[in-house]
Formats: sequence, structure tokens, C-alpha cells
Amino acid sequence: MKYDVLVIGSGPGGYVTAIRASQLGFKTAVVEKENLGGICLNWGCIPTKALLKSAQVYDYLKHVDEYGLKAEAIDKDFEAVIKRSRGVAEGMSKGVQFLMKKNKIDVIDGFGKIKTGKKVDVTDANGKVTEFSADHIIIATGARSRELPNLPQDGKKVIGYREAMSLPSQPKSMIVVGSGAIGVEFAHFYNSMGTEVTIVEYLPNLVPLEDKDVSKQFERSFKKSGIKVMTNSAVESVDTSGNGVKATVKTKKGEEVLEADILLSAVGIKTNIENLGLEDVGIIVDRDKILVNDWYQTNIPGYYAIGDVVPGPALAHVASAEGITCVEKIAGLHTEAIDYGNIPGCTYASPEIASVGLTEDQAKEAGYELKVGKFPFSASGKAKAAGTPDGFVKVIFDAKYGEWLGCHMIGAGVTDMIAEAVLGRKLETTGHEVLKAVHPHPTMSEAVMEAVADAYDEVIHL
Repeated sequence: MKYDVLVIGSGPGGYVTAIRASQLGFKTAVVEKENLGGICLNWGCIPTKALLKSAQVYDYLKHVDEYGLKAEAIDKDFEAVIKRSRGVAEGMSKGVQFLMKKNKIDVIDGFGKIKTGKKVDVTDANGKVTEFSADHIIIATGARSRELPNLPQDGKKVIGYREAMSLPSQPKSMIVVGSGAIGVEFAHFYNSMGTEVTIVEYLPNLVPLEDKDVSKQFERSFKKSGIKVMTNSAVESVDTSGNGVKATVKTKKGEEVLEADILLSAVGIKTNIENLGLEDVGIIVDRDKILVNDWYQTNIPGYYAIGDVVPGPALAHVASAEGITCVEKIAGLHTEAIDYGNIPGCTYASPEIASVGLTEDQAKEAGYELKVGKFPFSASGKAKAAGTPDGFVKVIFDAKYGEWLGCHMIGAGVTDMIAEAVLGRKLETTGHEVLKAVHPHPTMSEAVMEAVADAYDEVIHL
């Protein structure tokens, strides 16, 4: 079979790429070795949000008296929570199947390996190998949970994110290693369900890539919820010979041994680039990433790569944007290179975190003279009425030209608010323009306007 565009991998990078290619008139196919939708739809973004929603509802029920209501015999069914999450994931995967048919995209089941001459060998579940060719081959194979030598995953006592969302029973205690988005989201979920959780982070702050003010607020919230937080700490070794796990943790005060039923390793991701044929074709790889230009072309004409396998943020929305940019460039459309300085990041624990642009420290290091504003949700009428007053919105502007350098939020629902800052920065909005854009009251979003007002000494409600 000969195609115009053949995509290897059907995650949020791959399937979006295929759909856009089909829309542009290309004869398109997708190679997938497991489930349509990839990790994001089946074992990542979507099912974790279903778990977190169950945790949120359970938390509301446990605090129902704070809303002037009464409820008795509040309990959870862990197996049913997991089952609901899997059902949501399966529904989304079926949705991608529908989109493939709607857009007349061929789905090829099996493991794809690229060859010279713009060809791909696909090995199906029975071991049968079929050769396909395409004018443009796009690698979108994503990534998996990274394993450290001292934290080998056995899938039972030492697990990755995939096992964490489908455990057959709820553990009484859990150690979470790593406090990026995956680590803190699972720490929050299991803690909300009643598991005793300890989170171990090598760096000085939880969610270390965020603005320091956000990290400090987040750590306070986690400790308040009953999660044990250990920063400046590293797991040296794990003993799984007993009923549970014993983790030897190196801290500033010395070594400490933690015991738990399960240890979740959330120390990052490893790209899925093994056995793809990259070396055979001559595609350059550096530090576990396929090197590409602004249009996702590798060093070999006709071969492209997008998503987690290339340098840049390993985020679903980034992979989708890269795939669209890639095929639009192939089609000869006028397209702009992605601005990686304006990519929003979201963490869906409680409280939620959302950010875009420079942190305050990064802006200072870049030499900007700053105007910084902050508005706490404790001063927000909507947040107080909703019973979610924790957190704040923080904005950072260049004092000279009014450029919006960064926006950082922590609190309930902030992942749905950050797009205002992303769009504002894309349109080169100034602080004064945000101030003069009337925001609705009472809403959580007006905290953005109030934070900007604080930066320019015009804040009303503080």
C-alpha cells in the first residue's frame, strides 16, 4: 500500500496529525500497536482526570456540612472508581475510532519500523510483516514511564503511572517518588481516597518547574491535606522482599527508611524510540530525542517526528500542535513555527496549577525590570461562595513596555482560566489592555484582572 502520509502512533500527536493530513487531501494511514488514542486517552490525561473527578466528588461529600447540607454513611467504592475511569477511557478511544472512519484514515494494527526508501514494515500480533510506503512518514510514538536503576518497576509493588490507575485494590499506604504533574496528581487522588501518602522530591520544592510562590502554596496545601512531604530527598534503594516495600531515602538529616504497600515511581518519561529503525535510516538522535527543525523534519528527507520523541515539553496539546504544523507545512500552507515560550502547563491535583511564560526568577535572570501582581482567591467572591478560597493568580509584566511575561495560577479551576493569558500573550497584549477588558463578576477569572491591577497599583479589592 502507498500513502501520502503515514503516521506511526495514534496518541494526541499522531491521530490529530492524521486527521489534519486527511483534511488537507492526503491519503493517510496510522500505525498503532495497542489502542487508538495512545497513552493520553487510554492511560494518561483522560482516565486520570476521571479518577481526580471521583476524588473531588468524594471530598465534597466528606465536607458537605460546610455547605449547609447533611449526608450520612459517606463511603467510596475503589473498584467502582477505577471502573468508571476505564469506562471513560474506552469511550474516548471509541471516539477516535469514529474520527478515523469519518476522515477515511486507514488504521494499521501492529508495530511500525521505518526503512530506507520511505517504507515502513508493520508487524501484527501474529508476527506477520507487511510493508507500506509513503511520501511522508511521521513518527509519533510517544513515551512511557521512566525507570531508574535503583527503582526497577515490577508492576506490583514498584509501579508506574499505568499500574497506578488500575490497581485491583486500594493500598493503605503509598510512597510517590517525584513531584511533577504525574506524581502530585496520583498523590492527591490516593490521599483523597484515604491512602496514607508520602511524596519524595529530589529538588527543594514540589512541582519544581513552577514559580516558587506557586510551589510554596502547593506544598502548604498538600501538607494540610495530610500528605507527608519530603523535599531535598532521594530514594537510594527499595526492598520488595517483604509484604510491601521499604525505601531507603537520603535526606539532609541522613538516611530514613519508609515503609508502604506500594511505591509509585513518577520520575519522568522515556521516549519510545527503540527498534523503530532510526539507526537503519540514519536519523539523528540526541539524549533520547529525535532531532528535528521548526517543521519537524528529521535530517533524512521524507521522515518527520513530533510529540514526546522530540525536544520540548512532553504535553498532549504540544504534540497535537506540532503534528498540525508539520502536515500544514508539508501541504505548502503558510504556517508559523510554534512559540515554545507560550505553551501552557496544567497540573490537575487539588489545588490545580496552571502557568505560562516566565517565572519571576526567570524574568529577573533575563534582565527585565518587572511589575508583579498577585490576587488571592480568598478575596474573590466567587471562590469564597464556592468554598475554594485557597490559591492565587500571579502576573508578571515588563515594566518598560508592558509585555505580559508570565502568568501563574494555583486554585480551583485554574486550568480552565490559563487560556486567557496564553491568548493575551499571543496577541502581545499589555497590562493596561487587560485592565480595560471588562471581566464578568462574580467569576474566578476576574482574579486575572485584579492581579494585573495589583501589578499597576490599581487594585480595588485588596
